[in-house]
Amino acid sequence: MGRELQPARRLLFGTVTLLIALSTVVVSGRVVGAATVGPCGDVAQRPWCDTALSADRRAGLLLGALTQDEKISLLAGISSSGHTGQTAAIPRVGLRSVYVTDDGVAVKQGTSTALPIPIGLAATFDPHMATLAGSVIANEARDKGNDVILGPTVNIMRTPLGGRTFEAYGEDPYLVTRTAVSWIEAAQAHGVIAEVKHFCCNNQEGLATIVGEKEYSSSDLDERTLREIYTPQFEAAVKEAHAGAVMCAYNRVNGDWACENRHMLTDILKGNWSFPGIVMSDWQAQHATVPALRNGLDVEMPTAMDYDPNLVKAALASGLVTQAQLDDHVRRFLRMLFAFGFFDRLPYTNSDAQINALAHARAAQQIEQSGITLLKNSGILPLSTARTPSIALIGPQANRFENGGGADDVTPFTYTTPLQAISKRAGAHVSVVYNDGSNASQAAAVAKAASVAIVFASDSEGEYMDKRCPSVDCSSGVYTSNQDGLIASVAAANPNTIVVLETGDPVTTPWRDSVKGVLEAWYPGEEGGAALASVLFGDVDPGGRLPVTFPADANNYPTAGDPTAYPGGTDVLYKEGVFVGYRWYDEHGIAPAFPFGAGLSYTSFRFSDLRIETAGALTTVSVEVTNTGTRIGTAVPQLYLGLPSPSQTVRQPPKQLKGYAKLSLSPGQSRTVTFTLNSRAFSYWDVNRSSWVVAPGCYGVMVGSSSRDLPLNDVIARGGATCDDE
Repeated sequence: MGRELQPARRLLFGTVTLLIALSTVVVSGRVVGAATVGPCGDVAQRPWCDTALSADRRAGLLLGALTQDEKISLLAGISSSGHTGQTAAIPRVGLRSVYVTDDGVAVKQGTSTALPIPIGLAATFDPHMATLAGSVIANEARDKGNDVILGPTVNIMRTPLGGRTFEAYGEDPYLVTRTAVSWIEAAQAHGVIAEVKHFCCNNQEGLATIVGEKEYSSSDLDERTLREIYTPQFEAAVKEAHAGAVMCAYNRVNGDWACENRHMLTDILKGNWSFPGIVMSDWQAQHATVPALRNGLDVEMPTAMDYDPNLVKAALASGLVTQAQLDDHVRRFLRMLFAFGFFDRLPYTNSDAQINALAHARAAQQIEQSGITLLKNSGILPLSTARTPSIALIGPQANRFENGGGADDVTPFTYTTPLQAISKRAGAHVSVVYNDGSNASQAAAVAKAASVAIVFASDSEGEYMDKRCPSVDCSSGVYTSNQDGLIASVAAANPNTIVVLETGDPVTTPWRDSVKGVLEAWYPGEEGGAALASVLFGDVDPGGRLPVTFPADANNYPTAGDPTAYPGGTDVLYKEGVFVGYRWYDEHGIAPAFPFGAGLSYTSFRFSDLRIETAGALTTVSVEVTNTGTRIGTAVPQLYLGLPSPSQTVRQPPKQLKGYAKLSLSPGQSRTVTFTLNSRAFSYWDVNRSSWVVAPGCYGVMVGSSSRDLPLNDVIARGGATCDDE
């Protein structure tokens, strides 16, 4: 059934380091630094304007002043020009429209600063970089007149074929959670409301594209997998970072549409987690009036369809929806606005002139430098201008702003290509030549004449665009050339070949043994060229670590070879359960090409002196990290726990990431890193008790530089168990 449903049928059923100083910052519902009360109005006439009252109390007062028609008007957006969306205004009570913008690598509104893609941000393994990214995007969203940012995206990478994987933070719930919390806290400190998305289990694009909407299958999974893999980041976003809004997804979850899914929206989000904010639909992701109103959808976007006033009134008149349910949706919307100071400040003005584009460009370069991941280095990097008389740059990505072939609709203020930046950094005494790679033989000849060849390759993905396989050669979209073949040809012609990948997903690397260097630069943002030049020549240490596992071949990843697991039909079966990403590779003894957490430095590190202490409910794990090389370098120590399996039917992954840190060390310098673990870190979701439980047993403690390089090991006991190695 499509959008042609008549109103009566639609009623019941439906279709299948901060760089920006702000003069006013909204924190925890208070306006800080504001010189005036704002435009809300006279307290005597509008008691909800009293800033001494709580957000809940103010929302209740305003709700009581609205007519029924005014309440219903707030259940859906209205047509918007220049913004992704906006809500209705009610001037009589001082309520103006709320303006909404999309984000990802940048604010999708005119020109803006293009940051590295979110998965590249996750590759920084650095909450400070997440804070910086959230600050830049929120500042520009605000200065373009917006009140709400549709982000961040926190969906787990279940398959490397997912078209929107690049918009999120990778395959591990802990890494996604810590990145998202820092991003949200920074964004909301700039006076905009973050809307975390897409809730939930939105891990691939749809079965088909229909005019005006998507047709999605159901993500079918057990409750333990749901709680341990696909919802922790949403839980932290609302309970820890206090995100103001949650966007429900296009897909179904265990048969019910995400935007009318009572278990997800009412039982878990608003019940278990006590979320006080709003649930907003993805654009046209809603399906039927009554289930949506009864099960938790507060605001339909972009305009009223299922929340058309006539349909809502009919639902109320029939008794299928109560007045209390309607009022709860509206109250949540109003409460969110009061909590974030919306009524107590002037509207944000839309002017790019307010944006510090130069400072934001520096931030884009800093984030990219911190996220570029060195995967292989057989002595070729960093490049030396004294020992490198000529460099050949091969591939069209070397001479353009790489946006993933339409993966994200972004127009940067400015950009620097790798060709521009590498030529400038190499200087006048190094010859830098460029070939677009369209003819492999010609490219190989150009490469052979150079002392070093750098080949660029990228995939193409985006909304509506799941990939056909995990190779750069069979992405959806514009790339149809043989990039793997091009790399092989260049490597055969020049033994000093370096490959720079600019991808949004992990890809296969069949040529990895025949090249001397491999860098994953992701879709690198507007200053990707400058960042890449800095890393290639060793001006900065490559700071990235993999937030995803790179498979050794196309048959290794969890859903490979099983069409019921991906792409599925009307249902997608999450057969792998909690064994997602590196958990799958570990459980099945599969060697990846490059493991989760991996990334090389231009120096070397030693991990030593592992210590574990428990005091009350908290356990601390400390380790000493020493730079044993001759250069300043970036270390990323990672802590993994191996939880005992409570039973044969409840199997635990061999290891799970539970902590990480990022530090810069000079040659010979040592620092102690301490990780703090609470009881949740040791817990699994017990479906029988419907709660988090710590199983009695011995817990492995592992620390090292990646999920497959963990030189420090120990065990600790829980629940009265005795462990021999303690």
